[in-house]
Amino acid sequence: MRRFASTAELQQAVGEELGCSPWLVVDQAMIDQFAQATGDRQWIHCDAEQARQHSPYGTTVAHGFLTLALLPRLLASAFELSGARMLVNYGLNRVRFPAPVPSGSRVRLRCRLAEVRPHSDEAVTLVLDCTVEVEDQPKIACAAQWLVRVFWARDGEPAG
Repeated sequence: MRRFASTAELQQAVGEELGCSPWLVVDQAMIDQFAQATGDRQWIHCDAEQARQHSPYGTTVAHGFLTLALLPRLLASAFELSGARMLVNYGLNRVRFPAPVPSGSRVRLRCRLAEVRPHSDEAVTLVLDCTVEVEDQPKIACAAQWLVRVFWARDGEPAG
C-alpha cells in the first residue's frame, strides 16, 4: 500500500494511480440496509423474484448511490495518508454509473490522483479520479471525480 505523509509527496504523485482496494462483496443484506436507510426500495434492488423474472440483469442490483457511498470504505484500503488528522468529503465533479453491480458481486476501487490543490499549511484538496470495478465484468460500475479535503496533523496533535 502506498503511503503519503505530506503535500509534497502527493504533488509528486499527480497523474499516477494511488492504489487499488481489495475486493469487497456487495451482498443482498448490504443492498437491503441501504434501501432501508434511503427509502429507495425499488424492486430492482430489493425483490429478488421480480428481478429474476423482469430485470435485464436477472437478479437484484445495488443502488448506484450505494456504489458511490462505498468510496470512503474502499479508499481507506487503497492508499494511506500518514499524518492526516482528518479527511472531509468536499464533493464530486462528475459521477457516472456505466454498469450495474449485481447482488453478490465483488467490487474494488482504483484511484488516480488528478490534482492537489493546496489551501494552507494544514490543508489540501485532492482531486481523485475513481473507478469502481466489478469482478469478471468488462465495464466499470462507477466513475467519479471525487474531491477530498485533507487536514494534516499539527505538531503534538494525533493523526487520525
